[in-house]
Amino acid sequence: MGTFRDRTAIAGVGYTPFSKNSGVSTLTLAVDAILAALDDAGLTVDDVDALATHRVGDSTPPWVVAPALGVPEVTWYLDQFGGGSVSHSVVGQAAMAVASGAARTVVCYRAINARSEFRMGGTGRGPAQIFDVQYQAPYGYFAPPQQFAMYARAHMNAYGTTSEHLGHIAVGQRANAVKNPRALKRDPITLDDYLASRWIAEPFRLLDCCLETDGACAVVVTSRERARDLRHPPVLISGAAWGGGDSFFSGAGSGPSGTDFTVTEAARLAPRLYAMAGVGPDDIDFAELYDCFTYSVLVQLEDYGFCAKGEGGPFAASGALALDGDLPVNTHGGFLSEGYVHGINHIAEAVAQLRGTAGDRQVPGAEVGLSTSQPGYVLAGTSALILRSDR
Repeated sequence: MGTFRDRTAIAGVGYTPFSKNSGVSTLTLAVDAILAALDDAGLTVDDVDALATHRVGDSTPPWVVAPALGVPEVTWYLDQFGGGSVSHSVVGQAAMAVASGAARTVVCYRAINARSEFRMGGTGRGPAQIFDVQYQAPYGYFAPPQQFAMYARAHMNAYGTTSEHLGHIAVGQRANAVKNPRALKRDPITLDDYLASRWIAEPFRLLDCCLETDGACAVVVTSRERARDLRHPPVLISGAAWGGGDSFFSGAGSGPSGTDFTVTEAARLAPRLYAMAGVGPDDIDFAELYDCFTYSVLVQLEDYGFCAKGEGGPFAASGALALDGDLPVNTHGGFLSEGYVHGINHIAEAVAQLRGTAGDRQVPGAEVGLSTSQPGYVLAGTSALILRSDR
C-alpha cells in the first residue's frame, strides 16, 4: 500500500445543505454533491470514469448514480457495505484505483437521509447484515449510543475519565462550529450547558451524541499531476490505511487488546498509516477525528499517539484541541455540531484546511492533517487518511 504515497490527490469537494429533512431522495443528494465537487475541481461529468461509496442499506449505489449523472462509461466502482468504520477506506481504495491505472477520476460520495428516513439503530431499516446483532437485540442493546456508552464507561472505570472531560470535547467543537456557516448547530455552549443536557445512555448526554443529519458530501480523487492542472492546489493522499481484527461482540475478550475495551483497532492501524505517509503524531497539524460520540474522539487521541493511554480526558480538557491549541481537532465542529454524513465531511474539511480556505476556522500553517473513521468499536475494522498540502 505504501507505493502510492503522494501519487494521488483530492481535487474537488462538494456538499449539499445539511438539514433534518432534506425533502429529496438520497439519489438527488448524491447527484447534487457530486456535481458540486466536480464544479469545485473544474471538471464535468464527462471526466468521471469511476464512483465509490459506502452504505448500510440507506443510500444509493454507484450503478444507480452513474446513469442519473450521465457518466459516459464506468471503468471502476466501489459499493462497500459498512458504516463509519469504512468511510475513509473508500477514498483510500479510490486512490489505489487511480495509482494503478484502473481509473482516472473517481468521485467518492456519501448520501444519507439519516434524520428523516433511516435513523441509525432506529425503525424503518432492513435486517442487519452483521451476525453479532442477533446476540444484542434481544436485550435491547442495539442503538449506537448504548453500544458506545459501555466503552466510555470502561474508560472511566480504568482511568478516572470524567463527564467533564467529555464535555470539553463537545464545548470545543461547538466553538469551531460557530465559525462554520454550514454547521447545523452554531449557538455556543458552555460546560454547564453540556452537564444540563438530558441523558441518552449513561454516561452519554445529548451533547455527547452526533447529529442525525440529512445531506451528502463528495470528493474527487485523481492523479497528483492531473490535479495540479485543475482549479485548486491539490491535497495529496500521503497515507491511507484500513483493516481490523476481531469484533468486541463476536467473542469474549476479543478486540485489539484482549479484554481491554479502552483500546480500539485504531491503535493497530496507526503505525501502518504513519509509516505509509512517512510522518508521526508530532507532524500532524490538525486532526478530524470521527466523533459519533465525544468518547470516540477521546480514545483516538490516545490510540493515534497524541497522548498516553488514559490521558485523553486531561488532554482534551487542557485546551490542546482548540483552533489555537497544539492539536486542533474537528475544526468544522465535527459530527457533533456541523452534521453527520457518516465520515466523508471530515475528509472534506481536511481538504479546506490544507487548501487554506477554511476562513475563520483556519489552522495557521496547516500542512499535514489526519482524518479518521469510526475507530473499530461495534464493527471490527477502521480506516484513516493522512493528507498533505501541495500548495
